[in-house]
Amino acid sequence: MPVMSDAGSTVTDGRFVSFGSTVHNESELRVCGDLRGKRVLELGLFGTVPNCVAMATQGARSIAIDPSREAISRARVAASNAEVVVEFHEGDLADLGFLMNAVIDLAVCVHQINFDTDIARLFRQVHRVLRPEAGLVFAVPHPMSAVFDNNDPTARRQYGSTTPTIGELTMALQRANFSIDVMHELTPLHQPRAVAPSTLVVRARKLGS
Repeated sequence: MPVMSDAGSTVTDGRFVSFGSTVHNESELRVCGDLRGKRVLELGLFGTVPNCVAMATQGARSIAIDPSREAISRARVAASNAEVVVEFHEGDLADLGFLMNAVIDLAVCVHQINFDTDIARLFRQVHRVLRPEAGLVFAVPHPMSAVFDNNDPTARRQYGSTTPTIGELTMALQRANFSIDVMHELTPLHQPRAVAPSTLVVRARKLGS
């Protein structure tokens, strides 16, 4: 059964995988595991110090793909400042043809999936490059947070009208042959009694070969 949490929040410090500036990072959630010697992939650069750099500082062999040349340039500087090596690729997040099958130990995608993302294609490609039972960890704005404005309890938008729903994400993962084993619904530190969680963090394991 998935592990559920309504954990509070902490600001990222660039040393751990971040899931947003106001929510718990990997030092608290522990969904990525020990990264030493692991081959990891960041799908879309997130944060001033991108997660690919944070993972490299923890001993991972880090790879990242992002469609923005400017974001990659900034990430190269961050990697240089941290004195780590990261392999960067420019392209759509699902354009993973540069990777062979079953070579990645962990894929991380933070706040890159939105209403326009072809999540079926993305999840299929990630499944292809992951080793058997390896994890895909992703964070998205919680679908319920889009229903409300700030902390107003009155629903302003229909659930699922602006972001993929939890059901849509779950079905896309199942169809790509993933199994969800962790799901955190995170509430911001500055709004501990918020009407809805702000961030959804999911870990899914690759099934099959």
